Amino acid sequence: MAGGDDPAERSRTLRGAHEEFVTGGTVHPRVRAVVADSWRRSAAALPTADFLAPVELTDAELEEYRQAHPLALVMPLFRELLGTIADDGAHLLAVCDASGRMLWVEGHRGVRSRAEAMNFVAGARWDERHAGTNAPGTALALDHAVQIFSTEHYNRAVQPWTCAAAPVHDPRTGRLLGAVDLTGGDHLAAPHSLALVRATALAAEARLAGTTTAEGSRSGHALTALGREEALLTRPGGRRIRLGRRHSEILVLLAARPEGLTGDQLTTALYGDRPVPPVTLRAELSRLRRLVGPLLASRPYRLCAPVETDFARVEHALEAGDVRGALRAYGGPLLPSSEAPGVCRTRRLVEGRLRRAVLSGGDAWALQLWADSRWGEEDLEVWERLLAALPASAPQRAGVAEEARRLREAYAPGPRPYGATFAQRRRP
Repeated sequence: MAGGDDPAERSRTLRGAHEEFVTGGTVHPRVRAVVADSWRRSAAALPTADFLAPVELTDAELEEYRQAHPLALVMPLFRELLGTIADDGAHLLAVCDASGRMLWVEGHRGVRSRAEAMNFVAGARWDERHAGTNAPGTALALDHAVQIFSTEHYNRAVQPWTCAAAPVHDPRTGRLLGAVDLTGGDHLAAPHSLALVRATALAAEARLAGTTTAEGSRSGHALTALGREEALLTRPGGRRIRLGRRHSEILVLLAARPEGLTGDQLTTALYGDRPVPPVTLRAELSRLRRLVGPLLASRPYRLCAPVETDFARVEHALEAGDVRGALRAYGGPLLPSSEAPGVCRTRRLVEGRLRRAVLSGGDAWALQLWADSRWGEEDLEVWERLLAALPASAPQRAGVAEEARRLREAYAPGPRPYGATFAQRRRP
């Protein structure tokens, strides 16, 4: 809020605007655009403005999941920077994953008890689809820091609270890991609150960068291409090179074929049946060699040092029977916009093998993680298998059943929505 604004008056104005929207779909001019857009997304996903966010993980399953999550590495930092504020009896420190699932909710016991009444607890889903407009959920939806004041929340049960949250990314891959949030009263609706959580998120990313740099210096070259339009090459010592799209495709193809490829094989893998002059490939390789130096060799074209890839980590986890580990390593489809035939083939193999393992394993945790992802959210077969795998007492069972019903209605009587890779399905 601007200096001098009366929080009570602001809250009353927004409460009236919220009622206008919920009952008639009209957005009052005083509603911020970021909030109005979030209300629209919330209204499309939720049947009413009165509900409880679902609790999906509890007890040992929650502990296993959050201790394996990358943000566990920076939880001590979050406590150092925000913990004293959360212990003052007026605030909560919350950290969620990229799906909006709360990993930690900490603070004074009295404040936590109040928050528990609206299921603001570890293991609950607070993305917009399940909890409506709120700072961590909206920060994840927009991928930038955001404040949500009092009656700006879509869910009426959450309107006594104000929160500020910022997303946290993997500094090595750019992948969204989750968000850090500070929740409390109206006094949080000030610029310093947003600046504080943003600075905390940046500090966490810097700490993670130090960890991954140390790992990179031990392991040598690493290529990150899952869920990215342009791959990231990490050199020994931690230096990172962001590659262009064609160079990304070339390194992915060569990393997948350590024995190397002839010029004709590489041309076919990149361009398919299109007539391409040999000089075109030679020019691309020449430019790539200027970036990566002696890593790229010729006759045949190959990588002359081991390169660890994120898609190979997924394959290795699957070979070891570790489906959960494979899911944690899977950042999304391989170079999703690439149409290079060799990349498309590798993308289908990795995504298809992982999906089959998730479906055949019958592990509700793994099925839920796939269904929560961008590439699995429309996968009817996974939602149906998840519903069958959940015990009758599972708190998220009703929501899963509703999503499966929605997908069945949306796609009947046509074919089930999973027939191509996510990258192909998302193209117009």
